[in-house]
Amino acid sequence: MKKILKITGVVVGLLVLIAAALIGSAFMGRSKIVDGFESGPVRVVKDGMVSVAVLDIGHDSIALVDAGNDSSGKAIMAELARRGMALDAVKAILLTHGHPDHIAAIRLFPKAEVIALADEVPVAEGRSAGNGPLHWLMPTGSTGVKVTRTLGDGDTLQLGNLTVRAFAVAGHTAGSAAYLTEGVLIMGDSADMSSDGKLTGSPWLFSDDQATNRASLSRLEGRLTDEQIEVKSWVFSHSGAVSQGLAPLTAFAKGAP
Repeated sequence: MKKILKITGVVVGLLVLIAAALIGSAFMGRSKIVDGFESGPVRVVKDGMVSVAVLDIGHDSIALVDAGNDSSGKAIMAELARRGMALDAVKAILLTHGHPDHIAAIRLFPKAEVIALADEVPVAEGRSAGNGPLHWLMPTGSTGVKVTRTLGDGDTLQLGNLTVRAFAVAGHTAGSAAYLTEGVLIMGDSADMSSDGKLTGSPWLFSDDQATNRASLSRLEGRLTDEQIEVKSWVFSHSGAVSQGLAPLTAFAKGAP
């Protein structure tokens, strides 16, 4: 019996080490998140390995894009305190997607509208774990999140004095979204910025379909170009924000298969 337990312990330990190595490799080579990066009405708040975008929507109110990895919301609370705001100042939470590291603090803001693309609702609410390589580690079960408003590709919404447009960028998850406001494009996990200054697609280990992700990013580039939509800055969830116009996405689209 002791021998069996010892072997089981070794096997479990090896699996944990392998999983840790895979996860580490998925995050290697990214530029570092800069806490406090600002572009127009958007401020980046670092929450450990992920970031939350805080949108100034006027009238002493804010909206969040995603709600971080910390269920206590420490980083978000610190940002509210910095602004002299209470919890009720958060009027809306827009989800780039519903993975656990993007929805953890939603429960702290029960009065906030929770907004996502319609295809992402099952993931955000815990009725689907997605189809990525590591999603077997994310068993389905209620997340406690209730999406109160759904959007479609290209929809715009008015949050206070700020207009936000949603773009579907399926691939990381079925309903992944990017949000554009005043020239700032907030990408979630659908893209990252590498440490050598190149835009990359979603991390394979956590994504449903990288080919779909690449196609979505290329299609987004075409749309932004065709509609002559100005992009000043890019905000990513797991890497540093940049102010380089549309160039990073155009370079990616030209190199995408």
